[in-house]
Amino acid sequence: MSKISMKTPLVEMDGDEMTRILWSMIKDELLTPYIDLKTEYYDLGLKHRNETDDKVTVEAAEKTKELGVAVKCATITPNAARVKEYDLKEMWKSPNGTIRSILDGTVFRTPILVKGIEPCVRNWEKPITLARHAYGDVYKNVEIKVPGPGKGYLVFEDEKGNEVRELIQDFKSPGILQGIHNLDKSIDSFAHSCFNYALDSKQDLWFATKDTISKKYDHNFKDIFTEVFEKEYKDKFEEAGITYFYTLIDDAVARIMKSRGGMIWACKNYDGDVMSDMVSSAFGSLAMMTSVLVSPDGNYEYEAAHGTVQRHYYKHLKGEETSTNSVATIFAWTGALRKRGELDGIKELSEFADLLEKATVSTIESGRMTKDLALITSMSNVKVQNSADFIKEIRNTLENR
Repeated sequence: MSKISMKTPLVEMDGDEMTRILWSMIKDELLTPYIDLKTEYYDLGLKHRNETDDKVTVEAAEKTKELGVAVKCATITPNAARVKEYDLKEMWKSPNGTIRSILDGTVFRTPILVKGIEPCVRNWEKPITLARHAYGDVYKNVEIKVPGPGKGYLVFEDEKGNEVRELIQDFKSPGILQGIHNLDKSIDSFAHSCFNYALDSKQDLWFATKDTISKKYDHNFKDIFTEVFEKEYKDKFEEAGITYFYTLIDDAVARIMKSRGGMIWACKNYDGDVMSDMVSSAFGSLAMMTSVLVSPDGNYEYEAAHGTVQRHYYKHLKGEETSTNSVATIFAWTGALRKRGELDGIKELSEFADLLEKATVSTIESGRMTKDLALITSMSNVKVQNSADFIKEIRNTLENR
């Protein structure tokens, strides 16, 4: 069988630890045998990021703006322990945060539903899509460790030198300070992305912040969403038969838990980070979640929503067998390949992506799965497979199809 040809390369961002091992397996077993795979490769492994002073991350994001579609492996965001472990020059920022800042997009994350893996919340019948703002807040923060008594201020100086100053705290003892920010332009892009995604998928859109406490910062998000909706999307939503409403984040959590699912839940950056993990875990597994960053100028970056599976990686280095779920990483590749096929008019590439996803789900539903799913499935007599064998089993299913 001749391989499927590609016109435009994908931006390929390799990652860290066990997901890096899976990345290679997926390419060897599920992609290159069928596709004349073309990629612009960037090594975002922590060692290489350190060697390049993290310039490689910026280069990968800029190349994504040029080529339009990227696929990314999970990467390490270093803490103090990682700085010591990898002998880092400094505690580099989250590569996801850097990429999202450059692309200025919205992250949409949706659970992958499989028969036999029932949600922990028994009334959830449809996927809940998390729309996460991908700029600013704690991911672009500036922090100060306060050594002792003194006054901390929030200060803004305009281009003419005029200053606005607000007292944050009159410290009587040591403490900490954190400054966060956001941009009206980015919030506006976030709103447009959410409303358009809701219209495309014909789903209701919920948006939630904490404007009763954060009366300027969070309220600004609420105001921009309201203005954009009333001016450009209200009539379109009515015509499509879907709704938009705003509520407080704590009220949204309570409503979501009692809902049947099937909506888009838009959140600020940190809220979306936490709530997407809650939703994905409640639907089955962190490794059963699609994730795509969509920028307002039409660029797409697909990734696995989970981490690098550090514990399994250390077992792998010792030569021990692991049973690591690769589904989210597979779906990152299929999402990118499908979009590349759509943009380049290569029907076979998009159809292959669909087929690979169906083969992956079918493999699990036939009772062949990794240990994390075997522990929560309602199916009996399942066969637990190791990391490599699970991917090979998917290839067998794909070949039979």
